[in-house]
Amino acid sequence: MVHSLRARLLLWLLLPLAAFVLVAGGVSYDAARQTADLLQDSALLASARTIIEDVDWENGALIATVPPAALELFESPYQDQVFYKVLAGGGRSEGRLLIGAPDLAAPPAGRALPAFYDSTYAGMPIRAVAYERLLYDSGRAERVTVIVGKTMASRQAMIDSLWRPQLLRQGLMLALVMLLVPLGLTLELRPLIKLKDDVADREPTQLEPIRPAHLPSELRPIVDAINQCIARLKVHASTQRQFIADAAHQLRTPLTLLATQTQFASQCDARDPALFAALSGVRRTSQKMAELTSQLLLLAQAESMATPAVATRVPLAAVLSSVLEELIQAAQHRDIDLGAELDERVSVAGNAGLIASLASNLIDNAIRYTQRGGSVTALCKREGDEAVLQVIDNGPGIPAEARAHVFERFYRVSADTDGTGLGLAIVHQVARSHGGSVALAPGAGRVGLVVTVRLPVWRE
Repeated sequence: MVHSLRARLLLWLLLPLAAFVLVAGGVSYDAARQTADLLQDSALLASARTIIEDVDWENGALIATVPPAALELFESPYQDQVFYKVLAGGGRSEGRLLIGAPDLAAPPAGRALPAFYDSTYAGMPIRAVAYERLLYDSGRAERVTVIVGKTMASRQAMIDSLWRPQLLRQGLMLALVMLLVPLGLTLELRPLIKLKDDVADREPTQLEPIRPAHLPSELRPIVDAINQCIARLKVHASTQRQFIADAAHQLRTPLTLLATQTQFASQCDARDPALFAALSGVRRTSQKMAELTSQLLLLAQAESMATPAVATRVPLAAVLSSVLEELIQAAQHRDIDLGAELDERVSVAGNAGLIASLASNLIDNAIRYTQRGGSVTALCKREGDEAVLQVIDNGPGIPAEARAHVFERFYRVSADTDGTGLGLAIVHQVARSHGGSVALAPGAGRVGLVVTVRLPVWRE
């Protein structure tokens, strides 16, 4: 079964055209046959009349001679054979033979003369005509019948010469259509292919309507239906993001209050060690919940950005310096050598808070997963029209099979380290919302991990 629209349209175009060529070929053949029969019958009748004109009386008897002109009418390169006979008296086949082939068949009985008919002679099919005339001499009259027949080679050649060129022209026309129609269909279906690419190349969060400009009128109802679906999805996604943001915001206050209360309770005189341990556990859990809430809020904020182009200049080196200052204590706590190589001239266009969260998550992850005494380096530079932010560590790295999943929400490579599983998901979403990309690669000597974020540079 043909599933291609181009192939189906081509089939529906070629089937009627092929049927037309077949019918036209049959009609052309029938017209060519009728023309050849008419010309052949006219030549036979002219020959019979020429022969009968030379039949005359001599000494009271009929004498028949065949003039050369009567046979020259049938000259052709196809070497047709001509047969004739002249009968006097008695009519058609019963008269006496004056001249010619006695076995040449007479026309069927009952036909008015001149009569054209098909017959055979010496095993060969022939076309013949019978023509008669009354000849008068001294008050007497006698009926003379002339029968002339010829083989069919020139007739068939004439049919072929009339019919085959038309069939060839129609076949060439069909071949030309088969060549040009797919080209035309390809050109005319380009808007459909472009529409398909427009839908297929969209990011999951890109819920903008498709512009129907320059689309054929037949495609516009489809685009309108897609746009209506996109509008409904946009409302649904916006509602979900708003719910997550509202829920995260509402959770921050009680979690902060809970953390404060547990910290105050743990500082009181608690002689029961079990109570102190329980309060410490509550404090750690509340801190983790607060961190998770903040990460969810950041993720919702990153996903809510409809377009990557935000008209704010963000100096990347300044953002990284601020983040490194906030995380240096965590690095010192784990004896991590935290370094930086920053190009002060690099700026990007975007949201400063989200880019700071991107850098914070990358550096925080590197500090969390790098072993004690390791090193973490953050750098930024410019490469062409892109600003490159890299975080390099000499920790355990990420296995190749896990790199395709680390940008998924709540995915964690190792369960031995505290974390929410949202850090790299936030990094990926922030980079994508700013028109950038994130790539993971092993470090030098396949030790550690290099995370590379590329963002468009700021343009004045």
